[in-house]
Amino acid sequence: MSPELISILVLVVVFVIATTRSVNMGALAFAAAFGVGGLVADLDADGIFAGFPGDLFVVLVGVTHLFAIARANGTTDWLVHAAVRLVRGRVALIPWVMFALTGALTAIGAVSPAAVAIVAPIALSFAARYGISPLLMGAMVVHGAQAGGFSPISIYGSIVNGIVERENLPGNEMVLFLSSLAANLVIAGVVFVVCGGLKLRGDIAAGSRAAGAAPVPQKAAPRDAGLRTDPTPAPTPSTETTNLTPSRIATLTSLLALVVAVLAFDLDAGLTAITLAVILSTLWPEDSRKATGQIAWPTVLLICGVLTYIGVLDEMGTITWAGEGVGNIGVPLLAAVLLCYIGALVSAFASSVGIMGALIPLAVPFLERGEIGAIGMVAALAVSATVVDVSPFSTNGALVLAAAPDVDRERFFRQLMVYGGIVVAVVPAAAWLVMVVPGWG
Repeated sequence: MSPELISILVLVVVFVIATTRSVNMGALAFAAAFGVGGLVADLDADGIFAGFPGDLFVVLVGVTHLFAIARANGTTDWLVHAAVRLVRGRVALIPWVMFALTGALTAIGAVSPAAVAIVAPIALSFAARYGISPLLMGAMVVHGAQAGGFSPISIYGSIVNGIVERENLPGNEMVLFLSSLAANLVIAGVVFVVCGGLKLRGDIAAGSRAAGAAPVPQKAAPRDAGLRTDPTPAPTPSTETTNLTPSRIATLTSLLALVVAVLAFDLDAGLTAITLAVILSTLWPEDSRKATGQIAWPTVLLICGVLTYIGVLDEMGTITWAGEGVGNIGVPLLAAVLLCYIGALVSAFASSVGIMGALIPLAVPFLERGEIGAIGMVAALAVSATVVDVSPFSTNGALVLAAAPDVDRERFFRQLMVYGGIVVAVVPAAAWLVMVVPGWG
């Protein structure tokens, strides 16, 4: 068996163990890098660590630290309730508010599961209170998180753009961001119509007097009684949550400064975020102590481990070997759609970040031939690997399932599983057709 094939099989084993045994994929990848690099490729420690993504490490730590401070001092809670007040309690707009809110949170640097964990309990409580399908509300939250997930300063965006730069591929940060935004917006629109969102027109949320809207009596029974029993009260924001304190003002200003620094002045997102986090930590040290433990260390370990292993594969020639194998299929467009389906299928059960970190480098050799546009291919892979996070086997889908009050959980689980299966079957082909076939980039 060739060394290249051994290294690919080890990567498959890493994905399988991470999926079935709940072991961090990054830790497994570091161990695999040590084993394959030392025993198969005869690399020393320096050769193995050559692939460690120091720049992405700084981005991941810096951005998640800044957002953790925002969560610790209540800035994210303030944003949630400000968004609900903005629509003056109109029930039909609440799912779109949740979509936009999770999108905004991930766009400014929140890890996707963190944004879903913040918004999903509030969103699904509204769903239970006002007879909105939990599948509709849960899907809007998850797709919202993915819609903003590839902004130039987001975690996913920083990772994918970093990989593209490391592999010397042509890239376009805004095309990647807008592709994911458009794809998730279209999917959310379809879900909104199919799951009864249009029937919510004209409903005004009871208890929204503070927002200036007239209340209506509570409904006696929800529209989808098969998914819940008695309605539960909607969460009532406390004065502490809705107050705009000095620390929250400073945090909002810092998040805006991060956006301006990265987009307008082309400063490094990671170093800028760490600098802003240090300033906030100095002014409000208690928030910093809480936030340090909330940095997305599992995600940092995951992506750094996977990319270090990919670096070992590159050193031993596996990337070129695999790319030539894909290219030898003879039909580049067929190879492209197969990669999209692989990304979607694996991501439905494993880490979206991990599979993107593995598939994009594996696609580099045949992308370099110019037969497929690299910008469109990367965008299609990114969309295919992340929209499937509605699966109940993924972190986001599991968070939605756990956050839904007063539902038949077995039925809701089946609904999420069927919906996730439809997404896996349809979206990769659609992304390939729209983004790859026209030859973007």
